[in-house]
Amino acid sequence: MTLLERFVQMRSTRFGAFVPVLFALIAIWTYFGITEPAFLSPRNFYFLFMQSAVVGTLAVGITLVLLLGDIDLSAAATAGVCAALMAVLIVAGVPSPLACLLAMALGVFMGMLQGMLTAYVGIPAFVVTLAGLLGFQGLMLKILGVNGAINMRDPFVRGLTTISLSPTIGWAVSALCIVWFSWITLSRQAKRKARGLELDTTAAVWGQIVFFAVLVVAAVATLNSYRGVPLLVVLLVGLTALLGWVTTSTPFGRSLFAVGGNAESARRVGMNVKRIRVAAFSLVGLMAAIGGIVGASRYASVSFNAFAGGPLLLEAIGAAVIGGTSLFGGRGSVWNAILGALVIGSLGNGLDLSGASAADKLMFSGAILLLAVAIDAVSRAGGETAR
Repeated sequence: MTLLERFVQMRSTRFGAFVPVLFALIAIWTYFGITEPAFLSPRNFYFLFMQSAVVGTLAVGITLVLLLGDIDLSAAATAGVCAALMAVLIVAGVPSPLACLLAMALGVFMGMLQGMLTAYVGIPAFVVTLAGLLGFQGLMLKILGVNGAINMRDPFVRGLTTISLSPTIGWAVSALCIVWFSWITLSRQAKRKARGLELDTTAAVWGQIVFFAVLVVAAVATLNSYRGVPLLVVLLVGLTALLGWVTTSTPFGRSLFAVGGNAESARRVGMNVKRIRVAAFSLVGLMAAIGGIVGASRYASVSFNAFAGGPLLLEAIGAAVIGGTSLFGGRGSVWNAILGALVIGSLGNGLDLSGASAADKLMFSGAILLLAVAIDAVSRAGGETAR
């Protein structure tokens, strides 16, 4: 077996995309840990996780349409529109929880509208979402008004990114996460055995559990040594776990992979490809709205530059691709999108500490994204050659 064939075989496994991005993250942390000692401090890790939350939220949503082989260029603008609506409603006296729910409903509607144009009208997703990018940017400016920004001081919204769990609760949550992961892993192994499918080795199964436990314990110990585990991190992990379960353990999730792998074959076996596509875009809209709410809390304001005028969209798409989600559809994981967001966030954070310019940050991010896409293209080409 050639080196390329081994690489393609690794990429086709459940953890094949997880390993490269994890190694990339470790390499970045090691390099900046040596060159910038402050990088590995608990304080810096705390703010690194917080800074990566908005990108990670959008990246998780974008992963869903990438699984279909489509793309959403309007996610950041959708987040901005939803955040702007929430801010205007709160200023007008609407209770903040209700304003957040209305913003999320708007996000679902915006995503669903774009999905329907793609699925039922037949307009390519690239064109639809590019039009959405431009139109939603204008809509955001309309909502924000003349000033182009609204300060966000609401305690409920701000609490999403300012509240941290106590050390005791943090350890309790980590224990629950380890128990949950162990149960999921062992249950999956038992189901495969009952169906007569190929099983992972016992060492591989328990290796995954031990690795996850070490990772969680190290993260909680580090965060507890500063302010504690941020509430935002818990919410994001919980939301990602929910979408991870949807994409891997439900008929809808399996349909996403099937349509992304071969839409025509999926249609012929009875899958409603159009409805699946609309549902995926609706979920992206929901995640974009949540990202907008998180961003408003994180930045303490809603401004055009923070959402639509900056690199947020490119970073979110880059995080999903760096995490191993294929631009050609049919392969990816929402969990890996979180790791991709940490890669981009760690790179930017380390370059900031080293005094690098904005130009350097953009060039390094572009190079990493290009490398990730090249790896995806090579592995896809190698897989087709092997067949």
